Amino acid sequence: MADTVKTRRYHSPARREQAEATRRAVLRAARELFTTRGYAETSVADLARRARVSVDTVYASVGRKPQLLLAVHDMILGSGEEPVPAQERDYVRRIREAETAEDKILVYAETLADLLPRTVPLNLALREAGAREPECRRLRESISRRRRANMRLFADELRGTGRLRPDLSDEQAADLVWSMNSPEYFQLLTDAGYTPAEYAHLVADTWTRTLLTPAETS
Repeated sequence: MADTVKTRRYHSPARREQAEATRRAVLRAARELFTTRGYAETSVADLARRARVSVDTVYASVGRKPQLLLAVHDMILGSGEEPVPAQERDYVRRIREAETAEDKILVYAETLADLLPRTVPLNLALREAGAREPECRRLRESISRRRRANMRLFADELRGTGRLRPDLSDEQAADLVWSMNSPEYFQLLTDAGYTPAEYAHLVADTWTRTLLTPAETS
């Protein structure tokens, strides 16, 4: 009987580190080009040249162009060199640590004023690309669903303070926030002349007045 030759996978730390470094280079190139040149105007070949890798390496390390845009979107939200899950983002931690409902709303509104000017152009680019590319349309819909689910977590944070209106369900509260932190709503106000800071003030004031019970006064 012939001996069975068993192959053993070889995991090289150096190889893993090189792969991670390549992935970070691709993500940095994608972030730079998508945010300065635009999604439609940036080709995968452009990204490969900027990252100094081959086109095949771009696909292997991150994925197709829509996946690259999603990764850049999540990098901006996480303020890091890699996409960060929602619950691990710095601003989410600050919201959890804020003691009052008003403070939680203010932290989130100020965060949106910082992040939306950078993420909304990417989202709107996906919308435009979605008219031609079904993958882009599905990805944009996925981002919207994910954002809505995260707003339920935000509503739960407000509920935990005891200040969320008892006649509102968490889903109703979440949907109000979700509609007002949308790319479309931000773009409408931007087109009307609002600055990001003015947008933050408006949504914080609206959410405080609409979602919370009045603060008790002594």
